[in-house]
Amino acid sequence: MLSPLDYFFGLFSLDIGIDLGTANTLVYVRGKGIVINEPSFVAVERKTRRPIEVGARAKEMWGKNPRDIVIVRPVRDGVISEFEITAAMLDYLIHKAHEQTWVPIPRPRVVVGIPSGVTEVEKRAVYDAAMQAGAREAYLIEEPVAAAIGAGLPVQETRGSMVIDIGGGTTEVAIFSLGGIVISRSIRVAGDELDEDVVRYMRNKHNLLIGEPAAERLKVEVGSAFPLPQERTFNVKGRNLMSGLPATVEVSSIEIREAVSGSVNIIVDTVKDALDDTPPELVADLMESGICIAGGGALLQGIAQRVTEEVNIRAYVADDPLTCVARGAGRVLEDYNNLRRLLVGTERGSTQH
Repeated sequence: MLSPLDYFFGLFSLDIGIDLGTANTLVYVRGKGIVINEPSFVAVERKTRRPIEVGARAKEMWGKNPRDIVIVRPVRDGVISEFEITAAMLDYLIHKAHEQTWVPIPRPRVVVGIPSGVTEVEKRAVYDAAMQAGAREAYLIEEPVAAAIGAGLPVQETRGSMVIDIGGGTTEVAIFSLGGIVISRSIRVAGDELDEDVVRYMRNKHNLLIGEPAAERLKVEVGSAFPLPQERTFNVKGRNLMSGLPATVEVSSIEIREAVSGSVNIIVDTVKDALDDTPPELVADLMESGICIAGGGALLQGIAQRVTEEVNIRAYVADDPLTCVARGAGRVLEDYNNLRRLLVGTERGSTQH
Protein backbone atom coordinates (compact mmCIF):
# COMPACT_ATOMS: atom_id res chain seq x y z
CA MET A 1 0.00 0.00 0.00
CA LEU A 2 1.44 3.36 -1.02
CA SER A 3 1.66 6.15 1.51
CA PRO A 4 0.13 9.51 0.51
CA LEU A 5 3.64 10.91 0.10
CA ASP A 6 4.72 8.06 -2.19
CA TYR A 7 1.52 8.45 -4.19
CA PHE A 8 2.22 12.18 -4.55
CA PHE A 9 5.75 11.49 -5.75
CA GLY A 10 4.40 8.86 -8.13
CA LEU A 11 2.16 11.40 -9.83
CA PHE A 12 4.98 13.77 -10.65
CA SER A 13 8.19 11.76 -10.82
CA LEU A 14 9.80 10.59 -14.01
CA ASP A 15 10.34 7.01 -15.12
CA ILE A 16 13.91 6.86 -16.38
CA GLY A 17 15.90 4.11 -18.07
CA ILE A 18 19.68 4.48 -17.91
CA ASP A 19 22.34 2.69 -19.91
CA LEU A 20 25.32 3.23 -17.63
CA GLY A 21 27.90 2.37 -20.23
CA THR A 22 31.67 2.32 -20.22
CA ALA A 23 31.82 4.62 -23.25
CA ASN A 24 28.48 6.47 -23.16
CA THR A 25 25.64 6.94 -20.70
CA LEU A 26 22.18 7.30 -22.21
CA VAL A 27 19.00 8.38 -20.45
CA TYR A 28 15.53 7.38 -21.65
CA VAL A 29 12.49 9.19 -20.22
CA ARG A 30 9.02 7.68 -20.51
CA GLY A 31 7.02 9.59 -23.08
CA LYS A 32 10.09 11.49 -24.33
CA GLY A 33 12.49 8.85 -25.61
CA ILE A 34 16.26 9.31 -25.42
CA VAL A 35 16.86 12.75 -23.90
CA ILE A 36 20.55 12.45 -23.00
CA ASN A 37 23.47 10.75 -24.70
CA GLU A 38 26.71 11.76 -23.01
CA PRO A 39 30.17 10.15 -22.91
CA SER A 40 30.89 8.47 -19.56
CA PHE A 41 33.68 10.90 -18.69
CA VAL A 42 34.13 13.16 -15.68
CA ALA A 43 36.81 15.83 -15.23
CA VAL A 44 37.81 16.18 -11.56
CA GLU A 45 40.22 18.36 -9.62
CA ARG A 46 43.27 16.28 -8.74
CA LYS A 47 43.54 17.44 -5.12
CA THR A 48 39.90 17.61 -4.04
CA ARG A 49 38.42 14.99 -6.43
CA ARG A 50 35.58 17.46 -7.04
CA PRO A 51 33.85 16.96 -10.42
CA ILE A 52 34.09 20.07 -12.60
CA GLU A 53 32.86 18.78 -15.98
CA VAL A 54 30.69 15.81 -16.97
CA GLY A 55 30.02 14.12 -20.29
CA ALA A 56 30.96 15.62 -23.64
CA ARG A 57 32.85 18.58 -22.19
CA ALA A 58 34.95 16.23 -20.05
CA LYS A 59 35.69 13.97 -23.03
CA GLU A 60 36.88 16.97 -25.05
CA MET A 61 39.55 17.43 -22.38
CA TRP A 62 40.65 13.77 -22.63
CA GLY A 63 44.34 13.61 -23.42
CA LYS A 64 44.64 17.41 -23.25
CA ASN A 65 44.04 18.05 -19.56
CA PRO A 66 46.43 20.12 -17.41
CA ARG A 67 48.17 18.62 -14.37
CA ASP A 68 45.61 19.79 -11.83
CA ILE A 69 42.69 18.11 -13.67
CA VAL A 70 42.19 14.36 -14.02
CA ILE A 71 39.88 12.81 -16.62
CA VAL A 72 38.08 9.86 -15.03
CA ARG A 73 36.05 7.14 -16.68
CA PRO A 74 34.09 6.01 -13.61
CA VAL A 75 32.65 2.92 -15.31
CA ARG A 76 35.20 0.41 -16.56
CA ASP A 77 34.41 -2.97 -18.13
CA GLY A 78 30.73 -2.30 -17.46
CA VAL A 79 31.08 -1.88 -13.68
CA ILE A 80 31.63 1.06 -11.35
CA SER A 81 35.28 1.73 -10.55
CA GLU A 82 34.79 5.18 -8.97
CA PHE A 83 31.65 5.17 -6.82
CA GLU A 84 31.47 8.81 -5.73
CA ILE A 85 32.24 10.10 -9.22
CA THR A 86 29.65 7.76 -10.77
CA ALA A 87 27.03 9.03 -8.30
CA ALA A 88 27.95 12.61 -9.22
CA MET A 89 27.65 11.80 -12.93
CA LEU A 90 24.24 10.16 -12.43
CA ASP A 91 23.08 13.10 -10.32
CA TYR A 92 24.08 15.48 -13.13
CA LEU A 93 22.33 13.41 -15.80
CA ILE A 94 19.13 12.88 -13.80
CA HIS A 95 18.83 16.59 -13.05
CA LYS A 96 19.57 17.39 -16.68
CA ALA A 97 16.73 15.04 -17.69
CA HIS A 98 14.39 16.92 -15.35
CA GLU A 99 15.40 20.25 -16.85
CA GLN A 100 14.38 18.96 -20.29
CA THR A 101 11.01 17.55 -19.17
CA TRP A 102 9.73 20.28 -16.79
CA VAL A 103 8.83 17.83 -14.03
CA PRO A 104 8.80 19.80 -10.76
CA ILE A 105 9.89 17.14 -8.26
CA PRO A 106 13.21 15.39 -8.99
CA ARG A 107 12.37 11.93 -7.60
CA PRO A 108 12.35 9.49 -10.52
CA ARG A 109 11.97 5.74 -10.68
CA VAL A 110 15.12 4.50 -12.36
CA VAL A 111 16.06 1.29 -14.15
CA VAL A 112 19.79 0.90 -14.79
CA GLY A 113 21.33 -1.61 -17.20
CA ILE A 114 24.17 -3.77 -15.83
CA PRO A 115 26.31 -6.51 -17.43
CA SER A 116 24.98 -10.01 -16.85
CA GLY A 117 28.15 -11.27 -15.22
CA VAL A 118 28.53 -8.74 -12.40
CA THR A 119 28.81 -9.71 -8.75
CA GLU A 120 26.34 -8.86 -5.98
CA VAL A 121 28.78 -6.23 -4.69
CA GLU A 122 28.90 -4.59 -8.12
CA LYS A 123 25.09 -4.66 -8.35
CA ARG A 124 24.88 -2.97 -4.97
CA ALA A 125 27.30 -0.28 -6.09
CA VAL A 126 25.13 0.59 -9.11
CA TYR A 127 21.96 0.58 -7.00
CA ASP A 128 23.51 2.77 -4.28
CA ALA A 129 24.87 5.21 -6.87
CA ALA A 130 21.41 5.61 -8.41
CA MET A 131 19.78 6.14 -5.01
CA GLN A 132 22.45 8.63 -3.95
CA ALA A 133 21.82 10.52 -7.21
CA GLY A 134 18.22 11.17 -6.14
CA ALA A 135 16.17 8.21 -7.38
CA ARG A 136 12.91 7.45 -5.54
CA GLU A 137 13.22 3.79 -6.52
CA ALA A 138 16.07 2.05 -8.32
CA TYR A 139 15.97 -1.23 -10.22
CA LEU A 140 18.59 -3.13 -12.17
CA ILE A 141 18.22 -5.00 -15.45
CA GLU A 142 20.78 -7.12 -17.26
CA GLU A 143 22.03 -5.33 -20.36
CA PRO A 144 21.30 -8.14 -22.86
CA VAL A 145 17.69 -8.26 -21.60
CA ALA A 146 17.34 -4.50 -21.92
CA ALA A 147 18.99 -4.55 -25.35
CA ALA A 148 16.62 -7.25 -26.56
CA ILE A 149 13.56 -5.34 -25.33
CA GLY A 150 14.87 -2.10 -26.85
CA ALA A 151 15.50 -3.86 -30.17
CA GLY A 152 11.94 -5.18 -30.20
CA LEU A 153 12.79 -8.89 -29.82
CA PRO A 154 9.95 -11.16 -28.62
CA VAL A 155 11.69 -12.15 -25.38
CA GLN A 156 8.45 -13.26 -23.69
CA GLU A 157 7.32 -15.60 -26.46
CA THR A 158 8.11 -19.30 -26.75
CA ARG A 159 9.99 -18.57 -29.97
CA GLY A 160 13.69 -18.20 -29.28
CA SER A 161 15.56 -14.95 -29.93
CA MET A 162 19.19 -13.92 -29.58
CA VAL A 163 21.05 -10.70 -29.02
CA ILE A 164 24.72 -9.75 -29.11
CA ASP A 165 25.23 -6.50 -27.18
CA ILE A 166 28.70 -5.09 -27.90
CA GLY A 167 29.28 -2.16 -25.58
CA GLY A 168 32.34 -0.19 -24.59
CA GLY A 169 33.57 -2.50 -21.82
CA THR A 170 31.67 -5.76 -22.21
CA THR A 171 30.09 -7.94 -24.87
CA GLU A 172 26.92 -9.71 -23.79
CA VAL A 173 25.50 -12.69 -25.68
CA ALA A 174 22.09 -14.01 -24.65
CA ILE A 175 19.41 -16.35 -25.98
CA PHE A 176 15.85 -15.83 -24.75
CA SER A 177 12.64 -17.81 -24.53
CA LEU A 178 9.50 -17.43 -22.40
CA GLY A 179 10.65 -14.20 -20.80
CA GLY A 180 13.94 -15.54 -19.50
CA ILE A 181 17.57 -16.05 -20.48
CA VAL A 182 18.27 -19.62 -21.57
CA ILE A 183 21.96 -19.17 -22.40
CA SER A 184 24.18 -16.17 -21.67
CA ARG A 185 27.83 -15.24 -22.01
CA SER A 186 29.58 -12.07 -20.84
CA ILE A 187 33.14 -11.15 -21.77
CA ARG A 188 35.17 -8.03 -21.10
CA VAL A 189 36.20 -7.62 -24.72
CA ALA A 190 34.37 -4.84 -26.52
CA GLY A 191 34.84 -1.33 -27.93
CA ASP A 192 37.62 -0.28 -25.53
CA GLU A 193 39.61 -3.40 -26.32
CA LEU A 194 39.31 -2.64 -30.05
CA ASP A 195 40.69 0.87 -29.41
CA GLU A 196 43.62 -0.61 -27.49
CA ASP A 197 44.25 -3.02 -30.38
CA VAL A 198 44.50 -0.06 -32.76
CA VAL A 199 46.90 1.83 -30.44
CA ARG A 200 49.08 -1.28 -30.16
CA TYR A 201 49.04 -1.91 -33.92
CA MET A 202 50.05 1.66 -34.78
CA ARG A 203 52.91 1.49 -32.28
CA ASN A 204 54.23 -1.88 -33.41
CA LYS A 205 53.64 -1.59 -37.16
CA HIS A 206 54.20 2.11 -37.83
CA ASN A 207 56.23 3.27 -34.78
CA LEU A 208 53.50 5.86 -34.23
CA LEU A 209 52.21 6.67 -30.76
CA ILE A 210 48.56 7.71 -30.74
CA GLY A 211 46.06 8.17 -27.93
CA GLU A 212 42.80 6.32 -27.36
CA PRO A 213 40.70 9.20 -28.75
CA ALA A 214 42.61 9.02 -32.05
CA ALA A 215 42.31 5.22 -32.07
CA GLU A 216 38.57 5.48 -31.56
CA ARG A 217 38.24 7.90 -34.50
CA LEU A 218 40.34 5.58 -36.66
CA LYS A 219 38.18 2.58 -35.71
CA VAL A 220 34.98 4.48 -36.50
CA GLU A 221 36.24 5.84 -39.82
CA VAL A 222 37.85 2.77 -41.39
CA GLY A 223 37.55 -0.08 -38.91
CA SER A 224 35.73 -3.23 -40.03
CA ALA A 225 35.19 -6.88 -39.16
CA PHE A 226 34.63 -8.04 -42.75
CA PRO A 227 36.12 -7.00 -46.12
CA LEU A 228 34.53 -3.76 -47.34
CA PRO A 229 33.10 -3.33 -50.85
CA GLN A 230 35.60 -0.50 -51.27
CA GLU A 231 38.58 -0.35 -48.93
CA ARG A 232 39.44 3.09 -47.54
CA THR A 233 42.42 4.96 -46.12
CA PHE A 234 42.77 7.46 -43.29
CA ASN A 235 45.55 9.82 -42.21
CA VAL A 236 46.56 9.34 -38.57
CA LYS A 237 48.53 11.94 -36.64
CA GLY A 238 50.75 11.08 -33.71
CA ARG A 239 54.32 11.04 -32.43
CA ASN A 240 56.99 9.02 -34.16
CA LEU A 241 58.66 6.77 -31.59
CA MET A 242 61.98 6.77 -33.41
CA SER A 243 62.46 10.53 -33.88
CA GLY A 244 60.14 11.78 -31.13
CA LEU A 245 58.66 14.24 -33.63
CA PRO A 246 55.07 14.65 -34.89
CA ALA A 247 54.22 12.47 -37.87
CA THR A 248 51.30 11.56 -40.12
CA VAL A 249 50.77 8.01 -41.38
CA GLU A 250 48.26 6.83 -43.96
CA VAL A 251 46.62 3.55 -42.95
CA SER A 252 44.06 1.44 -44.77
CA SER A 253 40.89 -0.25 -43.60
CA ILE A 254 42.64 -3.57 -44.33
CA GLU A 255 45.27 -2.74 -41.71
CA ILE A 256 42.73 -1.71 -39.08
CA ARG A 257 40.73 -4.89 -39.76
CA GLU A 258 43.93 -6.82 -39.07
CA ALA A 259 44.52 -4.76 -35.92
CA VAL A 260 41.12 -5.58 -34.37
CA SER A 261 40.91 -9.14 -35.67
CA GLY A 262 42.02 -10.71 -32.39
CA SER A 263 39.25 -9.10 -30.34
CA VAL A 264 36.65 -9.68 -33.07
CA ASN A 265 37.64 -13.36 -33.11
CA ILE A 266 37.07 -13.58 -29.35
CA ILE A 267 33.59 -12.07 -29.73
CA VAL A 268 32.74 -14.47 -32.56
CA ASP A 269 34.05 -17.46 -30.57
CA THR A 270 31.84 -16.41 -27.64
CA VAL A 271 28.81 -16.43 -29.94
CA LYS A 272 29.76 -19.89 -31.19
CA ASP A 273 30.20 -21.11 -27.62
CA ALA A 274 26.72 -19.87 -26.66
CA LEU A 275 25.15 -21.53 -29.71
CA ASP A 276 26.99 -24.77 -28.94
CA ASP A 277 25.12 -24.98 -25.60
CA THR A 278 21.74 -23.91 -27.02
CA PRO A 279 18.94 -26.51 -27.21
CA PRO A 280 18.34 -27.62 -30.82
CA GLU A 281 14.73 -26.36 -30.90
CA LEU A 282 15.91 -22.87 -30.06
CA VAL A 283 18.66 -23.08 -32.68
CA ALA A 284 15.94 -23.86 -35.23
CA ASP A 285 14.06 -20.74 -34.08
CA LEU A 286 17.19 -18.63 -34.43
CA MET A 287 17.76 -19.87 -37.97
CA GLU A 288 14.39 -18.33 -38.83
CA SER A 289 14.53 -15.13 -36.73
CA GLY A 290 18.25 -14.37 -36.97
CA ILE A 291 20.68 -12.82 -34.47
CA CYS A 292 20.28 -9.20 -33.44
CA ILE A 293 23.44 -7.14 -32.81
CA ALA A 294 23.09 -4.10 -30.54
CA GLY A 295 25.34 -1.67 -28.67
CA GLY A 296 27.90 0.78 -29.97
CA GLY A 297 30.06 -2.08 -31.25
CA ALA A 298 27.30 -2.96 -33.72
CA LEU A 299 28.39 0.12 -35.65
CA LEU A 300 31.70 -1.56 -36.54
CA GLN A 301 31.43 -2.01 -40.28
CA GLY A 302 30.86 -5.58 -41.43
CA ILE A 303 30.22 -7.08 -37.99
CA ALA A 304 26.87 -8.57 -39.04
CA GLN A 305 28.37 -10.11 -42.18
CA ARG A 306 31.21 -11.58 -40.13
CA VAL A 307 28.87 -13.20 -37.59
CA THR A 308 26.62 -14.51 -40.39
CA GLU A 309 29.56 -16.13 -42.16
CA GLU A 310 30.97 -17.69 -38.99
CA VAL A 311 27.81 -19.19 -37.46
CA ASN A 312 25.60 -19.84 -40.52
CA ILE A 313 22.72 -17.85 -39.02
CA ARG A 314 21.65 -14.49 -40.44
CA ALA A 315 22.84 -11.64 -38.22
CA TYR A 316 21.58 -8.08 -38.47
CA VAL A 317 22.16 -4.76 -36.73
CA ALA A 318 19.29 -3.40 -34.63
CA ASP A 319 17.70 -0.07 -35.45
CA ASP A 320 19.65 2.62 -33.59
CA PRO A 321 21.80 -0.01 -31.82
CA LEU A 322 23.52 2.49 -29.52
CA THR A 323 20.28 3.29 -27.67
CA CYS A 324 18.82 -0.23 -27.34
CA VAL A 325 19.77 -0.77 -23.69
CA ALA A 326 18.46 2.62 -22.55
CA ARG A 327 15.23 2.21 -24.52
CA GLY A 328 14.73 -1.30 -23.17
CA ALA A 329 15.32 -0.20 -19.58
CA GLY A 330 12.76 2.58 -19.99
CA ARG A 331 10.17 0.30 -21.58
CA VAL A 332 10.28 -2.00 -18.56
CA LEU A 333 8.81 0.85 -16.51
CA GLU A 334 6.30 1.66 -19.23
CA ASP A 335 4.99 -1.93 -19.07
CA TYR A 336 6.03 -2.59 -15.49
CA ASN A 337 3.35 -5.15 -14.58
CA ASN A 338 4.27 -7.44 -17.48
CA LEU A 339 8.04 -6.94 -17.53
CA ARG A 340 8.92 -6.50 -13.85
CA ARG A 341 10.12 -10.09 -13.50
CA LEU A 342 12.94 -9.30 -15.93
CA LEU A 343 14.45 -6.91 -13.38
CA VAL A 344 17.40 -7.97 -11.26
CA GLY A 345 16.59 -6.99 -7.68
CA THR A 346 18.83 -6.09 -4.80
CA GLU A 347 17.64 -6.27 -1.23
CA ARG A 348 16.33 -2.72 -1.35
CA GLY A 349 16.18 -2.28 -5.10
CA SER A 350 13.44 -4.85 -5.58
CA THR A 351 10.85 -2.85 -3.69
CA GLN A 352 7.30 -3.87 -4.53
CA HIS A 353 4.45 -1.46 -5.11
